Amino acid sequence: HLVESGGGSVQAGGSLRLSCRASIFNYKRFCMGWFRQSPGNKREGVSYITPDGVTKYTDSVKGRFTISQDSAKNTHDLQMDGLKPEDTAMYYCAAQTCDEMATLFAGAPYNPQSGYWGLGTQVTVSS
Repeated sequence: HLVESGGGSVQAGGSLRLSCRASIFNYKRFCMGWFRQSPGNKREGVSYITPDGVTKYTDSVKGRFTISQDSAKNTHDLQMDGLKPEDTAMYYCAAQTCDEMATLFAGAPYNPQSGYWGLGTQVTVSS
């Protein structure tokens, strides 16, 4: 399973670092990522990283967020700088096959039966 940590409340312009620890079989064959969901909106992809270290970001966070992973520890982090009020959401850690991750990132509906999902950590950014 996946466990997130590091959410919280900050003012606009501040930083937070989210961390996800994975306890799953064959961790290194999965793409690892972060999704977010705010009330009334669908879950959207924020960033993911492939087993080879290739990273992908949604346009709204490029240049502000950085994803990284430590395969030895089965963890991946999301460093969030320059936070904006519109970044406020519940953030979810995900482990998916890379094909499924790309599909979800492109906007396919959230599927709780697909891969692995964390329970989420709240990020609140005030103006």
